[in-house]
Amino acid sequence: MTRLDLTADPIDLCAALVDTPSVSGDEAVLAGAVEAALREQAPHLEVLRTGDAVLARTHLGRGSRVLLAGHLDTVPIADNVPSRRDGHLLHGCGTSDMKAGDAAFLHLAATLPEPRHDVTFVFYDCEEVEAERNGLGRIERGHRDWLVADLAILGEPTNVGVEAGCQGTLRVEITTTGRRAHSARSWLGDNAIHNATPVLQRLAAYTARDVDIDGCVYREGLQAVRISGGVAGNVVPDACVVTVNFRFAPDRDAEAAQKHVREVFDGFELAVTDLSAGALPGLGAPAAREFLAATGERPSAKYGWTDVSRFAALGIPALNYGPGDPNLAHTREEHVDTRQITEAVDVLRRFLS
Repeated sequence: MTRLDLTADPIDLCAALVDTPSVSGDEAVLAGAVEAALREQAPHLEVLRTGDAVLARTHLGRGSRVLLAGHLDTVPIADNVPSRRDGHLLHGCGTSDMKAGDAAFLHLAATLPEPRHDVTFVFYDCEEVEAERNGLGRIERGHRDWLVADLAILGEPTNVGVEAGCQGTLRVEITTTGRRAHSARSWLGDNAIHNATPVLQRLAAYTARDVDIDGCVYREGLQAVRISGGVAGNVVPDACVVTVNFRFAPDRDAEAAQKHVREVFDGFELAVTDLSAGALPGLGAPAAREFLAATGERPSAKYGWTDVSRFAALGIPALNYGPGDPNLAHTREEHVDTRQITEAVDVLRRFLS
């Protein structure tokens, strides 16, 4: 069985996490190692295993609670396990997204027995796949009390900057129709793909908003991400589907985002296929202000959707903060600058102690 030394240099701990494969749906071995290590090396914590998620928390009677959360799973391995080192760079699947953040949190769990805030650690499964499998959802349904906090920090890679809130995401399919005909006698038909031209014209003419919330500027975007239609090379198509993705600022809720997109494409058949609300920055919360002071960083908007949205929906201010470059996530070249792991541990230790 894999044994993790949580008290070791967190860089070595990160390498050990990477060397224990944990592709989404196959996190059991790593979850078992994390559970065993916490029970053995962090006796001051209450530990709970639920599925392939592992939770731990202090009970010190502090006046506030901070939650540190990181997912254990990775995307499929791309010939980049085991890890390898090159100077300050640690290469391997999950180094950036987000085993470097997990390593920082696990190291603190074992080496900070008397934090000034009570702390909950959440290491969960299936973040990289469809939302209904996400371990946080299962924890919320079965162990809601474990997700109570005054501030949640997700260890998503941010190059150890503070990224506040997140964008919402909406995906819709817009269908245009026509009439089939032989392409040699196209005048007898009505081309559904051609009938999608106004959809593309509206997208090309669309002006997206920039929205400043608490000093964080969220940039919206409305983009066609797929077009499908046609049945054969000699048939005028009678159906075409344009898939559109709307990334919206968190000042819009899910209902407002849908309303806006329906207005943009008024007159067309539209079906929502995916929708997740964003999260407001939450920078006014006392614990969030304390954390920003500890980092010395100016927060920026999070471009993309993260699980901070789940915490925001529970009324918990949430931030993204972790070592690693998000642009390297899911790539064959994924790596982390190990100096960022050290910095993240130092900043979080200063904040918590």
